[in-house]
Amino acid sequence: MAEIVLLHHIQGLTDGVRALADSLRSGGHTVHAPDLFDGERPATIEDGAALIKRIGGDVLGRRADTLVADLPADLVYAGVSWGAAIAQRLAQTRAGARAALLYEACLPVTGEWAIGPWPDGVAVQVHGMERDPFFGLEGDVDAARELVSIVGPERAELYVYPGDRHLFTDSSLPSYDAQTTALVVSRSHELLDRLG
Repeated sequence: MAEIVLLHHIQGLTDGVRALADSLRSGGHTVHAPDLFDGERPATIEDGAALIKRIGGDVLGRRADTLVADLPADLVYAGVSWGAAIAQRLAQTRAGARAALLYEACLPVTGEWAIGPWPDGVAVQVHGMERDPFFGLEGDVDAARELVSIVGPERAELYVYPGDRHLFTDSSLPSYDAQTTALVVSRSHELLDRLG
């Protein structure tokens, strides 16, 4: 079974993110869902962006690093939207990662905004909606396509779903899409099962 760190989105560790963690646990996996916002739950994406600005991106990055420091190296890093960017950074920079599950976001692996190359042997799945204003329309889907082309289909998968919702995997938000989230969770379990 895999050990997973699931990083929350810009509105914090909501009940919906906790439910997503539970759905990953249902496969027998250990799932850590840390709260990088220390209990704050911004009401909107804009409020979340203001909170991140107030706390500082570097501070939040260090919090994430500290939270995983005492965990085994062979983690699966998962994240939703803003948390997916942190998960991707950890998967690419912390030695020993097994896989990454990137929900509703993907950073480029080449060019100006890239963290660096994708590590050898690390599997990845990316999930997002085709007309999501952040994922589908701001370039994340293009970054995901490039990532899959570099890593190859045996280790990388991209799933683009019809729709225009952001944070559709969070059952506590109005943007939740139960049917699509069920597919996301099922496909995530398929990857986790392949890891052994």
